[in-house]
Amino acid sequence: MPASSANPDETGRPAASKRVAAYLRDAILGGYIKPGERLRQEDIAERLGASRLPVREALRMLEAEGLTELETNKGARVPLLGSRDVDLLYQMRERLEPLALIESIPNLHEADLHRLGQLQSRIEDWPGVAEFLVLDREFHLLSYSRCDMEPLFTAVTRLWNSTQYYRRLYMMLSGTGSLWIINAEHKLLLDALRRADRTNAELYLRVHIRRTRVELLRHPEIFQSDSPKAMASGLTDFTAEKPGMADRGLTCAERDLNRRARYLHHDR
Repeated sequence: MPASSANPDETGRPAASKRVAAYLRDAILGGYIKPGERLRQEDIAERLGASRLPVREALRMLEAEGLTELETNKGARVPLLGSRDVDLLYQMRERLEPLALIESIPNLHEADLHRLGQLQSRIEDWPGVAEFLVLDREFHLLSYSRCDMEPLFTAVTRLWNSTQYYRRLYMMLSGTGSLWIINAEHKLLLDALRRADRTNAELYLRVHIRRTRVELLRHPEIFQSDSPKAMASGLTDFTAEKPGMADRGLTCAERDLNRRARYLHHDR
């Protein structure tokens, strides 16, 4: 497995920086902080009860992952992409992910294939957009995880990070309407993986990614910053004095982010 998949504790990063990065990573990938939004170090430090140094280091870590960008004299923000940007990123995915997959296939374990089957079963049950995106991400990245070329796996993960928000909005628009074709493509891919058929697996994956790219471009409203379908912006005030009250009406994912923030706030 690539070194980028190793335990974060082995990277030598300060523990506080890794915890702040994990919290922000979940918030960005979960759609709670949206593209174009500024990430002010002082605000994050205050809300998480941390100093600015681990926050600064966390933002650098996330920049390397494609989740933030640092601008001179402006600070950090989540990258805001247009339709052309996303189209090019998906074209890169169409080329790089099949390569990562065929490098991974000979090294996949039976446990990996079993887990892939479990993930696909849960996807077929349609757990909702938020959980679908988590499961779908794990499904695909697990299938590439035995690629032993770290730069390739890292590049693929960065591309997933960069396009996650737009994939989320597309799934919110399409709902279960596109689920049948996603399941069909996943089943074809899973069958090829079980047979260690690199030729068919590469073909199925490329078609799978291309279809998503084409569908995304059919919805220009996704790339409008004032789209009514966009997620609510801003970091929630996760340091409320009454956590139980603050958690009312939130989804499970949002409550989990609250718990993470309160943990960071008190673990000084």
